[in-house]
Amino acid sequence: MTDQTIEAQKPYFEAHVFCCTNRRPDGHKRGSCAAHGSEKLRDYMKARARELGFDGKVRINSAGCLDRCELGPTLVIYPEGVWYTYHSTGDVDEILQTHLVEGRRVERLMLTTEQRELRPEQQG
Repeated sequence: MTDQTIEAQKPYFEAHVFCCTNRRPDGHKRGSCAAHGSEKLRDYMKARARELGFDGKVRINSAGCLDRCELGPTLVIYPEGVWYTYHSTGDVDEILQTHLVEGRRVERLMLTTEQRELRPEQQG
């Protein structure tokens, strides 16, 4: 097998979505994405991605703490490095359709680097 043959067999994804599923103890001062339903929403996102035909193109990953617990649940999409907060299946659908299908960002759900509190339109 040549290097080119091996290279052709490797699966490459157009995008990776890392969903924080970190769980801290109940009552922890920073909270956690899991306490805000991130695991269930991640599972929904995986199912919707399959329905949209993303298999082999977009990979939905579970991630440990992404250090944005106060804004959770959170996810980041690479290769762009765009961060989102999401609280419902509607938010998930909007992120998948707008960002990954149409190539536009969902401004109302985007998180900035310095952001430490949710804006009113981001609250679930």
